[in-house]
Amino acid sequence: MSGASKHFVLAAGGTGGHLIPAFALAIELDRRGHHVALITDERGANIPGKPDFLPAHILPAGRITKNPLSWVPGLRSIMEGRRMALRLFESFEPSAVIGFGGYPAAPALLASTSADIPSLVHEQNAVLGRVNRLLAGRVQAIATAFPGVKRLKAKYADKVHLVGNPVRPELLQLRDEPFPAFTDDGLLRVLVTGGSQGANILSEIVPDGLAMLQPALRSRLQVTQQCRAEDLDAVRERYRAHDIPAELGTYFEDMAARLADAHLFIGRAGASTIAELTAVGRPAILVPLPIATDDHQTDNTREVVKAGGARAIKQPRFTAKELAKQIQAMAQRPETLATAAHGAWNCGRPDAVKDLADLIESSGGADLMDVIRVDGKHRQGAAQSVKPASSAAKDVSAKVGSE
Repeated sequence: MSGASKHFVLAAGGTGGHLIPAFALAIELDRRGHHVALITDERGANIPGKPDFLPAHILPAGRITKNPLSWVPGLRSIMEGRRMALRLFESFEPSAVIGFGGYPAAPALLASTSADIPSLVHEQNAVLGRVNRLLAGRVQAIATAFPGVKRLKAKYADKVHLVGNPVRPELLQLRDEPFPAFTDDGLLRVLVTGGSQGANILSEIVPDGLAMLQPALRSRLQVTQQCRAEDLDAVRERYRAHDIPAELGTYFEDMAARLADAHLFIGRAGASTIAELTAVGRPAILVPLPIATDDHQTDNTREVVKAGGARAIKQPRFTAKELAKQIQAMAQRPETLATAAHGAWNCGRPDAVKDLADLIESSGGADLMDVIRVDGKHRQGAAQSVKPASSAAKDVSAKVGSE
């Protein structure tokens, strides 16, 4: 336990990308002796992985889009959520509120602003999300997972703390394990996933791409692929026709063990995926989701690609021929894959959840600990004054309507 026990509220949108790091932080704060509550929407309350000790409070969270018809009902829902959050704060008395992005985080952060409760946001992606952009000027700290986050205004630089993206403990345990042995005549184990719900394009392209590899490499393949339920039969038939051994499923509970055995990952470039690959140190071929907000998955790949740990293929260029070409280049020699694995490993930030918890613990005091990572090290103790925000929530509401 770090100091006196405090109460913290975590607020996150109802997707795994927002909630996985929130759950990891909740576990760490609970381990330190603090009390934690979660604010989310109905989807978020049902996301697998929520710790049993973590109560979930479902609040209205209107979504405001470019369509003017969404503005009035969206804003009305946000303000109702804000009122409900204020009532929760009266009984829970949080020392700080931490937002992880997504529209369900907005009411809680607006409430913390009007109640003079310190607030922070954590950005999982390499582009600042809409809710975090909206509230960046009113929070005391902005924790980031990547250096050089886009759409983050320079005037907020003093608030930024590079901590990384929290990763599940079972994956962190693999960080000091060696890259699985890969020899000139050994198996090439390939892991393919498309995020929490799979990706149709991976089901269409990957089997045919693997079939186009040179025979010496193709004959050594062992594939594990996550698919959508509706794609399973077709993908199974493709692998059977290509005579490539493959294990298929819609969900693998032992994903950490499968990643531990993998020599090469093929999949999307969500923030949690990048964090896990770099924590463990696994080479990857990444296909950013083209419809992701602000194309943030493309930006998520930049650091690990620059370090040589991955190759990124834009979805319009993601063909069987291009995939085979990239795999052949990465796996034709054992040392090439091992070098890429080391490049990915160098981008990992295994202390992310500890650094984020340190930052949050200090948010209710007189000084805010600086945990920005500089040249691979931590610079701690460089304090900056924390002043609870007191701007009226109605000012923020006006900006919500203009997004």
